[in-house]
Amino acid sequence: MADRVTVIGWDGSPLTEAARAALGAATLVAGAAHHLALPEVPPGAERIRLGSVALAARRIAGHRGTAVVLADGDPGFFGVVRTLRAPEYGLEVEVVPAVSSVAAAFARAGMPWDDAQIVVAHGRTLRRAVNVCRAYPKVAVLTSPGAGPAELALLLEGVHRTFVICEALGTEREQVTVLTSDRVADHVWRDPNVVIVVGGPGSGTEAGTDRDGWLAGRGPAYPPPVRGWALPAAEYTGQDPAAPPPGSRDSAQLRAAQLARLGPRPGDLLWDVGAGSGAVAVEAARFGAAVLAVERDAAACARTAAAARRFGVQLQIVRGTAPLALEDLPEPDLVRVGGGGVRTVAACADRRPERIVTHAATRDEAEAVGRVLADAGYAVECALLQSVELDTGAWTERERSVVFLLSGSRM
Repeated sequence: MADRVTVIGWDGSPLTEAARAALGAATLVAGAAHHLALPEVPPGAERIRLGSVALAARRIAGHRGTAVVLADGDPGFFGVVRTLRAPEYGLEVEVVPAVSSVAAAFARAGMPWDDAQIVVAHGRTLRRAVNVCRAYPKVAVLTSPGAGPAELALLLEGVHRTFVICEALGTEREQVTVLTSDRVADHVWRDPNVVIVVGGPGSGTEAGTDRDGWLAGRGPAYPPPVRGWALPAAEYTGQDPAAPPPGSRDSAQLRAAQLARLGPRPGDLLWDVGAGSGAVAVEAARFGAAVLAVERDAAACARTAAAARRFGVQLQIVRGTAPLALEDLPEPDLVRVGGGGVRTVAACADRRPERIVTHAATRDEAEAVGRVLADAGYAVECALLQSVELDTGAWTERERSVVFLLSGSRM
C-alpha cells in the first residue's frame, strides 16, 4: 500500500508550495495528460494516465512509495477523492484543493451560483441531468464524453434555455461561449467542459430581478409563497376558497394519494396527462421533478401556466388530446393520467414509465384500467377513496367524493 496519497487540485494557476512539495516527493503520479506534462512532475516517478479512477486506485493501493493524484478543480467536489477513499482500497488521502470548475465557470460568466443546481452528466445520468435542466432555472452540468453540450441541447428540444459553455477552464485553450439551446447542437465541443444552463419563467436572468437568497441550491423565492402541498383546488385555480372544488379530478385528497404513489423527485420527468387545473403538475414540480402537463382545453392550459407562476415552478405545457399528443414527448419516469380513459392509460404504459397512477369513477372502469396495466407488465394496486369535505361553520357536509385510485409499478 502507498505510504502516502496526496490529491492535488489544479485550476490552471501555479501550484501552491504544499502541492509542489508533495509532487516533488512522489514516486507515482496519476493524472490526465495535461497534468502529467506539468514541469513539477518528477522525471523518475511512475506515471499513470487517469482514465478509470477505480483502476488507478487499485494501482495506487498496490504501490510502495508516495503517490500523488492530480485532478482538475476541487477533487473533493464530484471528484476522485470519493473513489480513492472507498473502503475496498484502504487509502488514507490528503487533499490540496483548488477552485472548483463550477465556481470558475460561474466566475467566467459573471453570475452568482449559490442558487444553482449542480449535476453530473455521463452515459447513465444524461437524461436525468436534462430533466433537472427542465425543472430549474439555473443548472451547472459537469459534462463528459458523449454527454456534453450538444447532447444536452438535443434532449432539451422544445425547451428554450441559454447555454454558457466553458471549455478547458484554466488552460491556454480556455473558451467561454454563450448560445441559445437551439444552436448548441450545431457545434463540436471540447472535453472537459462545464455547461451553465439558465432560463425559463422566473429565472431571475432579467436585469434587476436578482434578490438575496439564504439557502444554497434554492432561488431567492424559496420558501414558496404557500406552505403545504395537496392544497385545496382554489390555491391553484384562483377561485373563491369558499367555492366547492371542481369535481373529484381535482380533489386534494386524491392528489395527495396520487403524489404519494408517484414519489416525484429531482431527475424525474413526469407526464400529467389531462392536467386540468394543473394542481398535480405544479405540486410535482415543487418536489423538483420536470413536468410535462398535457391538456386539450386552452383555458385549463392558461390556468396551469398561471398556477406555475404563482408557485414559482417551471413546467412545460403541451396542448393536445391524448393519446395522440403523447407520441413525440420525451420518455417519462412517472405518469399521472387525469383524463383520457383506458386508451390513454394503455398508450402511457407502452412508454414503460416506472410508475403510473390514475383514477376511475366506477368499478367497471377501474377493472378495465387494471387489466390494461397488468397486461403491460405492471403490478397493480387499487383502493376506493372516499372523502367528505365539511363546512366547519355549521359542521355540515359540503362535498363528497368517491373514486377508485389505481397505481401501477413496473415489474
